[in-house]
Amino acid sequence: MLMRASGILMHISSLPNCYGIGKLGKEARSFADFLKSSGQRYWQILPISPTSYGDSPYQSFSVFAGNPYFIDFESLESEGLLKPSDYKKIKWGEDPCRVDYGLMYKKVFGVLKKAYAAFDGNTDKDYLSFMEKNAGWVKDYGLFMALKSAHGGRAWYEWEEPLKMFEYKAIADAREKYSDEISFWCFVQYEYSKQWGRLKQYANSLGIEIIGDIPIYVAYDSVEVWTKPRYFLLDENKTPVDVAGCPPDVFSVKGQLWGNPLYRWDVMETENFRWWIDRIRAAVQTYDVVRIDHFRGFESYYAIPYDREDAVVGEWRKGPDMKLFREVKKQLGNCRIIAEDLGFITPKVARLLKSSGFPGMKVLQFAFAPDGKSNYLPHNYKNSNNICYTGTHDNETAAGWVRSAGRKELKFCRDYLNVRRNKDIPWGMIRAAWASVSDTAIAQMQDFLELDSSARMNTPSTLGGNWQWRASEDMFTDGLAERIYGITKLYDRLGEQ
Repeated sequence: MLMRASGILMHISSLPNCYGIGKLGKEARSFADFLKSSGQRYWQILPISPTSYGDSPYQSFSVFAGNPYFIDFESLESEGLLKPSDYKKIKWGEDPCRVDYGLMYKKVFGVLKKAYAAFDGNTDKDYLSFMEKNAGWVKDYGLFMALKSAHGGRAWYEWEEPLKMFEYKAIADAREKYSDEISFWCFVQYEYSKQWGRLKQYANSLGIEIIGDIPIYVAYDSVEVWTKPRYFLLDENKTPVDVAGCPPDVFSVKGQLWGNPLYRWDVMETENFRWWIDRIRAAVQTYDVVRIDHFRGFESYYAIPYDREDAVVGEWRKGPDMKLFREVKKQLGNCRIIAEDLGFITPKVARLLKSSGFPGMKVLQFAFAPDGKSNYLPHNYKNSNNICYTGTHDNETAAGWVRSAGRKELKFCRDYLNVRRNKDIPWGMIRAAWASVSDTAIAQMQDFLELDSSARMNTPSTLGGNWQWRASEDMFTDGLAERIYGITKLYDRLGEQ
């Protein structure tokens, strides 16, 4: 990411349409067109894995699977797998600008099962090729989802002991008993893969590259932990010993208890980090650029005893550091990776980032302490090897930040951005990001639209009400595209366009 360029952060779920959640069809292509006309090089999204309890894309049933909610029904109709009446008569929610995940769970899979009933996998050569290419994960994922369905959605660690412990005979019997349901889930991933491939190809044809996002940890209720417990810090009953999170800080007095199982890095190292290599290989094949969340956890990570209700009690432990990324380079070459280096950054974490060569992140919403000494202020950037964001999916929208910031902070911000009114701060932040020395500048779509806190994507350490914001079609106007193009040209971020 060496040329000066810029992009927009908006998840697939936030795309507009009539079906309750963003899809991979024509609206996604229309947004790629908007990016092109706006002079943008990058479309950044959140993890596209299936969401589980809490609806977070950072807590998924699988690190390799795609989210079935994003499968475009109209594309399935064009393949002859659906009729209009199969999905157009369904009421997909009360508010077109909010995702109702409970409704998605109740309605989407019924439509996909109708498409599956019309599909003949035995004669589809592309399907057979997909199954062969993805044999390392897709059948286990299909089994996991089939068993989850058979158990009323319960987590794998609540199943009967032989299935919970992945005993050979129980698993063989389950593969036979639920063979059709397993095939359904494999079909879902095949259709998702096709549609994702078409969207990425279209975006790339416009000169748009997609920045994808992978969480550092995986969910406890995931196919990976169920089938490969040796890689995770579990006891003999497959119960976590310690779990992931962040210690208390100025943003959270009790810290953040994520609850994800921790890795057995010693075991992974004996296998030359094969599991991580496979994961990163899949990510760089799926996206053009990969953002790795919580990058500091590779240097050292915070471990919290499993039975705790918050993150106050915990300890830092040493991670794999550069050993992992030297192996990544050895096996995969120079991957295009962004390191999410936010949080408690020690000199050792800074050395890891420098040694990796990956660009880190600068977030302007963290920059405006009145003393003017923040490392997030653009004039304090020591080099251009970073991505300057107005805010991330975990931050307020820029307009929401204005409403929550203190008086002294706002005065310093107005002075720094050279704007007179608080209402001008969102676009002032965008200009500051685009004017910065950073190789890449990115803003949330909500910031270009000057939307308030109701459009915030996620509030960390809260459950419910997150990941729901959606755009409406009338937001992506020619006038807005021209305005974005104007500042992108002004600050020499058009790249090769």
